[in-house]
Amino acid sequence: MDLKALYRISYGVYVVCSRSGEKYNGQIANTVVQVASEPPTVSVSLNKKNLTHEFVKESGFFTVSILSRETPLSFIGRFGFKSGREFDKFDGINFRIGVTGVPVVLENAVAYIELKVKGEIDAGTHTVFLGEVVEAGVLSEGDVMTYEYYHQVKKGTTPVTAPSYAATSVVSERKVKEPVRYRCTVCGYIYDPETGDPENGIKAGTAFEDLPESWVCPVCGAPKEDFKKV
Repeated sequence: MDLKALYRISYGVYVVCSRSGEKYNGQIANTVVQVASEPPTVSVSLNKKNLTHEFVKESGFFTVSILSRETPLSFIGRFGFKSGREFDKFDGINFRIGVTGVPVVLENAVAYIELKVKGEIDAGTHTVFLGEVVEAGVLSEGDVMTYEYYHQVKKGTTPVTAPSYAATSVVSERKVKEPVRYRCTVCGYIYDPETGDPENGIKAGTAFEDLPESWVCPVCGAPKEDFKKV
């Protein structure tokens, strides 16, 4: 069985939020799918270990913010590689409280959906929540971030709790030739000298050794010493 076939399934990149009383949390998700039109119903798969999963189970509501193609890696890292148990993901972020009482992330989003849970499916490590749409809106007309674009152009990585995580990624399976690339040991982001880190002012062709000591992983914020050659 060749599981690389699963890499060809198309995904988007979203921020899924929920609440527990006065507490809010959000996470990056890529498995958001419309599954019915009447009533309009959307599904999302969330890892059972994630705080957002707990909040959805408790409140029965969640929101989905559809991210734009230009979303910075640092923003995705904020919601995808940090724990809401230890970090306020909404500090300094543009959001509002929706009609469901759940935060709707507006920053870097082209549209949003508010949903009420109408069913759930046990999927092993994950729960698939079925949500009936109670509110929705378009925020801008920009292009959306696809999972393929996130990986191939943004050089983003996948948290181990994601439904589509693979211990050996597509990127790591490619044979690496000079120049040497470096992998973040915290989140898996790969620094490629050929592309640099233009979002943070690092031009293409900049060797890892020439990066300023103040440079950090654009996804999770880890320092240079947390990178290893690949």
